[in-house]
Amino acid sequence: MNKQIADLIVSSNAVFTGLSEVPVPASIAIANNRIIGIGSKEEMMAFTGETTKVYSFEDQLIMPGFHDFHLHVMDGAVAMESANLFSARSEAEALEIIRDFAESKPDEPWVIGSVWDAGYWETKQLPNRYALDLVVPDRPALMFHAEGHYAWVNSKALKIAGIDRNTENPAFGIIGKDKNGEPDGLLYEKAMGAVIKHAYNFTKEKKRELFQNFLAYAASLGVTAVHDLFATESLAILTDYGLFKEFEDRGELTTRIHLWPALDGDLERAKHLRETYQTDMLRVSGLKQFIDGVITARTAYLLEPYANQADTRGETSFPPDMIKKWVVEADKAGFSIRFHAIGDGAIRLAFDSYEEAQKANGKRDSRHSIEHVEVIHPDDIHRFKELDVTASMQPDHFAMSERGVYTERIGAEREKYVFSINTLQKAGARLAFGTDFPIDILNPLLQIYRAVTRIDSSGETVWHPHERITLAEALKAYTAGSAYGTFRENELGTLEVGKLADIAVLERNLFAIPVEEIPDTKAQLTIVDGKVVFDHTETLIQK
Repeated sequence: MNKQIADLIVSSNAVFTGLSEVPVPASIAIANNRIIGIGSKEEMMAFTGETTKVYSFEDQLIMPGFHDFHLHVMDGAVAMESANLFSARSEAEALEIIRDFAESKPDEPWVIGSVWDAGYWETKQLPNRYALDLVVPDRPALMFHAEGHYAWVNSKALKIAGIDRNTENPAFGIIGKDKNGEPDGLLYEKAMGAVIKHAYNFTKEKKRELFQNFLAYAASLGVTAVHDLFATESLAILTDYGLFKEFEDRGELTTRIHLWPALDGDLERAKHLRETYQTDMLRVSGLKQFIDGVITARTAYLLEPYANQADTRGETSFPPDMIKKWVVEADKAGFSIRFHAIGDGAIRLAFDSYEEAQKANGKRDSRHSIEHVEVIHPDDIHRFKELDVTASMQPDHFAMSERGVYTERIGAEREKYVFSINTLQKAGARLAFGTDFPIDILNPLLQIYRAVTRIDSSGETVWHPHERITLAEALKAYTAGSAYGTFRENELGTLEVGKLADIAVLERNLFAIPVEEIPDTKAQLTIVDGKVVFDHTETLIQK
């Protein structure tokens, strides 16, 4: 019997299949878009033919492609071309970065920036529009906070958005005001929408260029699949599933994209989208919504008041009864649901909603998930296993917020249960990792590093060492965990014969290097659907 001829063969002394805890020497044969053989180099020679490309690595790590379980594609693509303010350690430094950036892009109608965090500034004081007016007087400016739930804008942006002292707050949104009642240039949650709809009004051509850049960036990092989650109504202007489809039709979609439009009560629209997008490369996987905001802005929903502001415990983005109703209806229609839930009150409401759906519709394999899971009440930890809910986490997030500021908000008691990755895993929660790009950079290895070290924002101190997990566990959460979270464990997430060929090769074996070198390790080769989509290697031997 004639053996199938491989298009590609990749070999290394370090292959992490995801089926064991350590890498092993192996060779992988790929034909069309699937893995057709795994074994020794000698065994895989049987699959070589005239046209087979053979990549022979020594100790570089071959592993399943990274599967980012939570990000925002087009929002991230915009951020790639924006001012990055994360390094600023004072308002003056942030303004200097903004000024330089604005001068470097004189023809852009808007000056856009992101990831500033006053928690890292010397004064810890929030900025205002007047400071921004000094460096960008002639154009509207929009600077997203590091957590993406509030923004700093200048006077021009407020004017274009029609925001003045008489503008009322939208539902689940706050227009910051100074002591005279004038807008101070800070917009929280849904109040950002009035500005974003002007700033992000891009042409189709511009969107194509942004998306192309995103795909190239993902491929260069070994990212082979992503989950594009609904990111607030105000960012919906960027949503363009048709654009993704256009790339797929041309054979230019080099990352699998799982779409999660809004859970908003409009099930007919959701069903239509699910029917329209349902291929191996581009599919609607379920629905997503926000229950709350973030800790630093005190918009995360807590069971008890904030430790340093007793008159608030945050609020839910929609009335709890409405959230539960939406869940029961969507669950009945067979949708998986994902909730942004950061505070312990929000996490409990998410569980209560999923439990209510189970009671109303019967138990089913629903694969619902909770996003971020930052401050959980210990009484709710067991519910992940009981209700079979995925814990979708981004380990680097605990190092993105200034730890002291975060802890002041929630107090010592709740601080014990912050980003409880290992505790959740031990309690039977299924973990799936991602970045929340552009809230964080797209590099998966930064998330892996935080999960295994738990080093906090100081760069030295470990935040809850008992919450560390092993390197193998972290890699599985970023591959098999994400595949399971979207019903694709039989196609993706591990390297096995018959599975889709989504593979990353890293320049070094993560299991054999000091942990501090993990974040700087680069991808060498990225294979998606059996095709090489990124190649930074000289080890190609043409047979």
